[in-house]
Amino acid sequence: MGAIPTQRESMPRAPDMPAHHRAGQDRVARTSLPGTPLAPGAARRFVRGALAEWTALATLPAAEILHDRLTHDALVVVSELVTNAVVHAGTDVELLCRLESPADGAPGPLVVEVSDHHPARGVRDEGAERPYGTPEYGRGLRLVSALSEAWGITYRPGVKTIWARLPVGGAGVGDGISEGGGSEAGVSEGGSLSDIRNAPDIEQKVQDSEAYADEHALGHGPWAGTPLATEIPGPEPRRSAQQDQDWLNRGALSFLAEASDLLAGQLDEEIVASLAGQLLVPRLADWCAVWLEDEATDRAGGLGLALGPRLARVWHGSENHIEDLRRALEKDPPRLPDSVRSRAVPVPWPGEALGARVASGAALAYRLIAGGRPLGTLVIGRAGTPGFPDEITGLVEDLSRRIALAIGAARQYARQATISRVLQRGLLPGAVAEIPGVRSALVYEPLDKGGPSGDFYDLFPAGDGRWCFAVGDVQGKGPEAAVLIGLARPWLRLLAREGYEVADVLDRLNQLLLDDATEAADAAARALVAAGGPGLGTDPGPQTRFLSMLYGELVPFDGGVRCTLASAGHPLPLLLGPGGDVREVARPQTLLGVFEDADYTSETFELHSGDTVLCVTDGVTERRSGPHQFDDGDGLAQALAGCVGLSAELIAERIRRLVHEFGARPPEDDMALLVLQAE
Repeated sequence: MGAIPTQRESMPRAPDMPAHHRAGQDRVARTSLPGTPLAPGAARRFVRGALAEWTALATLPAAEILHDRLTHDALVVVSELVTNAVVHAGTDVELLCRLESPADGAPGPLVVEVSDHHPARGVRDEGAERPYGTPEYGRGLRLVSALSEAWGITYRPGVKTIWARLPVGGAGVGDGISEGGGSEAGVSEGGSLSDIRNAPDIEQKVQDSEAYADEHALGHGPWAGTPLATEIPGPEPRRSAQQDQDWLNRGALSFLAEASDLLAGQLDEEIVASLAGQLLVPRLADWCAVWLEDEATDRAGGLGLALGPRLARVWHGSENHIEDLRRALEKDPPRLPDSVRSRAVPVPWPGEALGARVASGAALAYRLIAGGRPLGTLVIGRAGTPGFPDEITGLVEDLSRRIALAIGAARQYARQATISRVLQRGLLPGAVAEIPGVRSALVYEPLDKGGPSGDFYDLFPAGDGRWCFAVGDVQGKGPEAAVLIGLARPWLRLLAREGYEVADVLDRLNQLLLDDATEAADAAARALVAAGGPGLGTDPGPQTRFLSMLYGELVPFDGGVRCTLASAGHPLPLLLGPGGDVREVARPQTLLGVFEDADYTSETFELHSGDTVLCVTDGVTERRSGPHQFDDGDGLAQALAGCVGLSAELIAERIRRLVHEFGARPPEDDMALLVLQAE
């Protein structure tokens, strides 16, 4: 690995200027590290060098307290944070080390920040060879918590930063750590660093650390790239009354506007709850909690069952207090009268959970109500004050209404998504039949992962030693497509099991679709007249329902499989021979559900060992890359020819991969492909 770019190497300076620039009176050093297993070692060397240089500076007031213990603790923290960033994010890492200026004669803390680009990371290729050997795995955020007086996570668009503040003149791990550190993080007085390293749950902590951080994420999923709560201006923690008033006069309206933008369009109530915490802490409160009334709880309440609210999120300005605060709040959830709507109600202060230094403070609860239904409760707290200013109380009340509306919208979306998923499962076969002498492989990728697809497939036994298969694509998307698939698949299975030949099945299915379209058009016209609209002579709108389909029948025999199939307006199937030759094995015919006088025909051929049939939908053949399509110039046939000697599963996976790699953008259509290979 080449030289790592650092501030010291890249910044020109005058002869009397120190290597690390000043931020006020702070000392700051930063560097960028590649996301490889060598990054933790490079980070340790960088921090050790920075601390040694600061110690050597005669003008540094706190030089004498940069002792060996601080250096050791800083190296451990940096090693853990950089290792976790490399292992879990896999992106380049930005490292910042800052020694804050002394205040009132006391030395300022040492702050370490490690940033990665996790929300925008690419999917790793697990099959790729790792050039640096076995990675150095971290021991989790428990070490960071034990060695720091405070630590936390900050999200900005495309960047996640984990920071830790180490007390320069304070105690180390072996001496017990005050607020935000040692015993509260699971390290008792007199404990050692080896106790933490050897704790039995450390490996699980390593695996969970990124999930724990992502629990608070605001930089990926459906809200990726939006401006985050950390970008909204707000008052600093430990606010005075004048600071609150100044911020209210200057930024309250901007805060509400940007908060509304962030909450609008969120499709997950858990994300809304997490977002509420980042909006409120530390701008308006030191901590907050969100309880949610589950919809199951509402139904149980109607039956006289008391399930109670669920504590969905707890947020505190210091990560070290979150778990203790959560436990305290779960024991004593807020109980607000039904008469309370959205106004603030004082609730008890959870003093024991926050330690002796913050034994007193003010806590307020707000009902979250949308559409007349209670959805949950929002609780905020501020330490060291007997109450909240009225202006802050009113602002949080406005924000709570927006949070309630966002939760209500997310629940409505969740209900619709659940209906779509259930409907989609019902439209596809529960299992693909196994055929004697034939290996099959399937790829099915709907464009809308949570809703009904326009593509469908089936592979089922038809009796008398016959197995039938179908790959189809219906007109439209969403509910209309679901209705048509819901008609076609049962009809197809019924006709096949009644013993109809392949061509006869398509003839009858075509007529059934036409009859159904006629009945639907008549019903729509009658409904229009009943509603006081135009007469029957007026076109009620398009009622045509059509689909393309490839349908076939397989009959195994000694030495091979007899295949009969027909294509109705569908991409033609391809046959790959053992020698690499590829040919079409059907002829084009018209779509189903369009013409009454359509007369379908079928082709019959035999499959012998090594022969492979590939059936696809137009999501494969019409995959675009600029003006070009995947099947231009017989592209699909060429791709299949390169699959000689592969199993059915590998052929399906290779074609899928080639289709995805063909265009720079994700596919814009549903995709289904079926591979049938004679053994």
